[in-house]
Amino acid sequence: MVAIHKPQSSLRALMAPLEESASPNRVALQRLLQLRAFVTIIGLLGLAILLPFSSIEVPLGVVLALVLGVIVSLFIGFRRLRSTGPVLAFELLGHLLADVVLLILLLSQTGGISNPLISYLLVLLAVSATILPRFMVLSFAAGSIAIYTFFLLLDLSSGQQMTMGAEGQEMTFQLHLVGMWVIFVVSAALITAFVTRMAEGIRVREINLAHAREEALRSEQLIAIGTLAAGTAHALGTPLSTMAVMLGELDEIAMENLAAPEVKEDIGILRQQVTRCRNSLTQLTRYYHKEDGGVPRNSLISDFVDDIREYLTNIHPTSKIRFEIAQTDRKELSSDPSVKHAVINIIENGIKAARSEVCVSAKIIGADSSIQRESEMIELIITDDGPGIPDEVMENLGEPFISVRNQGMGLGIYLANASIQRLGGTIEMRNVSGGARTRILLPIERRSLADSLSARS
Repeated sequence: MVAIHKPQSSLRALMAPLEESASPNRVALQRLLQLRAFVTIIGLLGLAILLPFSSIEVPLGVVLALVLGVIVSLFIGFRRLRSTGPVLAFELLGHLLADVVLLILLLSQTGGISNPLISYLLVLLAVSATILPRFMVLSFAAGSIAIYTFFLLLDLSSGQQMTMGAEGQEMTFQLHLVGMWVIFVVSAALITAFVTRMAEGIRVREINLAHAREEALRSEQLIAIGTLAAGTAHALGTPLSTMAVMLGELDEIAMENLAAPEVKEDIGILRQQVTRCRNSLTQLTRYYHKEDGGVPRNSLISDFVDDIREYLTNIHPTSKIRFEIAQTDRKELSSDPSVKHAVINIIENGIKAARSEVCVSAKIIGADSSIQRESEMIELIITDDGPGIPDEVMENLGEPFISVRNQGMGLGIYLANASIQRLGGTIEMRNVSGGARTRILLPIERRSLADSLSARS
C-alpha cells in the first residue's frame, strides 16, 4: 500500500507546527514569517477600516509595493523552511532587515517619526534579542536607533512647528518628538541588555537539559549492558561449577593412568583459572546487586596496581608485560571494581595486539589550572608494539560499538571509558609510531597517617 501525501498550501504549511527535532533557528524563522504575515493582515484591515474616516492619504503604489514585498519575502522564507539545510543566524538577521526596509518605506510615505508605527522597531529589536547572537543584536539595536534618529532629524529640519496645549501651557511638538526619541533610545538599550541576557540564559539552560538527556540515555545504556553482564554471569556459573567438579575427579585419577606428569601441572593451572573466573563472576554479581551498598571504596594506588599486575601475570603467564611504577607516597584512589576491570580490559587489548611486549607505567601528576585539572591524578600509560588501534574502533570511540573483526574491542572500550569517566577520570587513545598508546587519568587523594593506622587496625 502506497501512501499519497497531498501538498500543503503555503499558508497552511507556514502555520503548521514544526517537528520537535527542528533546530531553534528554523523555529525562529517560522515565527518571524508568522509575525510578518499577521502584522501585514492586521495593517491592511486597519487601513481599510480607518482610511475612510481619516484625512491621511496613503499612496496606492506604496501599499502595493509593501504588499508585494511581504509576499515575496514570505515566499522566500517558506521555500527556506521546506529545505533541509541548516538555517543560519545571518538568515534570520536578513529577514529582520527586510522587515525594517518595509517599515522604512511605509514611514517615509506616512508621516515619518510622527507615525506611531515607528515604535514597531522596538518589536523587531525585541525579537532579534531572543533569536540572534549578542553582536548581531547590538548591531541591530544601533541600526534601529540610527533609523529613528534619521527620521527625527528629517522632521526637525523641515521647520514644521506644531503645538500641544495642556492647562495653558504649550510645548512644541518637536520637543515632544525629541522626548519620544529619548524614550526609544532608553527602551532599545534596556531591551538589548536584559532581553539578550535572558535569552542567553534560556539557551544555556536548553543546552544543559540536552546534555542531561544525553547522560540519562547513556546511563540507560549502561544499565542495559549491566543487566546483560549479570545474566551472563548467572549463565556461566553452572558450567564453571561443572568444570570444577570434573577437574576434581580428574585430579583423583592415579598418576600411572595419566599420559605424562606435565598433565598434572596443566590441571593445576586450569583449576586456578576456573577459580579466578568464578571469583570474577561472583564479584560482578555482587556489584550488580549492590551488596556492598554501591559506594566506591578507596584503596592504595600500590595495592591497585599490584592487583592488576598479579591478575595479568596469572591470566597471561606467557605474555611479556613490563610495569614501570613510580613512587606513589601512600596515596589512594577509588577501588570500584569497574575501574579495575576497565584498566585490565585496556591492557588485555594491548596484549592481544602486541608483537612482543606491553608496557604499563604509572606515576602521580600534579594539579594544573591551565588545563582545568584541579587535583592530583594517577597517570597510567599503556603502550604496545602492535599494528595500532583499528580505524573502525577509532571512528566509534565512546560509543557502544561492537567490532566483529576485533573481538568486540569497541564495546570493551566503551565500558572502560564509561567506568573511568563516572569517577571523574579520562581516557585518551591514539596510534603512535610502532603501536598504540592509551593514557588513563584517575583522581586520587592523599591518605593521612591516621587513616592508614586505623585501616591497619
